[in-house]
Amino acid sequence: VQLQASGGGLVEAGTSLRLSCAASASGGTVSVITFGWYRQTPGKQRELVARITSSGAADYADSVRERFTISLDNTKNTVYLQMSSLKPEDTAVYYCVAEDGFSRSYWGQGTQVTVSS
Repeated sequence: VQLQASGGGLVEAGTSLRLSCAASASGGTVSVITFGWYRQTPGKQRELVARITSSGAADYADSVRERFTISLDNTKNTVYLQMSSLKPEDTAVYYCVAEDGFSRSYWGQGTQVTVSS
């Protein structure tokens, strides 16, 4: 499974941004059970932001609950992270991850999100 993330950028605090992550597979069939978004800042461990199962069940880190929404378009094998009311502390490199039915994880390249105050 290959993941292609996009949508990062530089925004002002209080605004919104949407990240996308498209999954593809060399054999043509994408069998992902769970998609997730993580983020990482220099010197810190990567932390879970949100995740969603293929059936649509989602959960969030407390720090982003009520501000971020994760969604999945199964027809496009694409997961989105809608980020609203962004804060400077949301600044990080965001990574998407997919887990298949064999508990194998696949990571996309990171996309930088910078929120200015």
